[in-house]
Amino acid sequence: MSLLKRLAFQYAALIAFIMVLVSWQSLCVLLKVPTYVLPTPTAIMSSFSSLSLGRWLEHIFATLSVALSGYAIAIFISIPLAMAITKSALVSRIAMPWLIVIQSTPVVAIAPILITVLGASSLPRIVITTLIAFFPIVISTTTGLRSVPAELVDLSKTLRAPRSREYWQIRIPYAMPYIFSSLRVAITLAIIGAVVAEFVSSDKGLGYLINFSMSNFKVALAFASLVILVICSLGLYSLITLIQKKLFAWSNDA
Repeated sequence: MSLLKRLAFQYAALIAFIMVLVSWQSLCVLLKVPTYVLPTPTAIMSSFSSLSLGRWLEHIFATLSVALSGYAIAIFISIPLAMAITKSALVSRIAMPWLIVIQSTPVVAIAPILITVLGASSLPRIVITTLIAFFPIVISTTTGLRSVPAELVDLSKTLRAPRSREYWQIRIPYAMPYIFSSLRVAITLAIIGAVVAEFVSSDKGLGYLINFSMSNFKVALAFASLVILVICSLGLYSLITLIQKKLFAWSNDA
């Protein structure tokens, strides 16, 4: 394979992304698409200067604080709940239908109710984010805990190891790839949850900025906010992947 082909293969995703941007720019210019309908990539880049760095950071911090708070609470609830579901058939029969009901309920539909009940503070936004983020963690962790080879569990029981050691030394290490897989999915869902909550009730945040920009026909600014949201999601996703590689490298190939 020639050097040019190797470079093209290695940077295929970047090349495709650049081609999409060039095509987007060219079509908007050739077809004279109004900026308020679909802004060009250059117009989106220019819109970043419409807000000061301090204002951008304020909106980014507002969204990330809600997303990360809901994400942390989701982890705190989900992993112990998954352990309880795995440990007790009764807990599994009680909890699983409720988990399915919560996941099946559109968060957009219950968001106004939560805000009415809990007030217009950041609390309902964190609750909404938690509801969106915790389900994949519970399900994936439960799957991982139940996927331990039966002979390892039988050996633990034969040696009369306490149930706690069975979980901390056998089940949880074996489930670690499942846990990190769900954590990567959940962090992107947490960003989505924070934005959805900000659509309903908020006076700052990237979701609020998108909503405000669209209502004032500042479509380029809304796209700029969306770009930052994508960057935040990719950054947090990459951070979770890096933590797994550094602290649980043995779980990457599982």
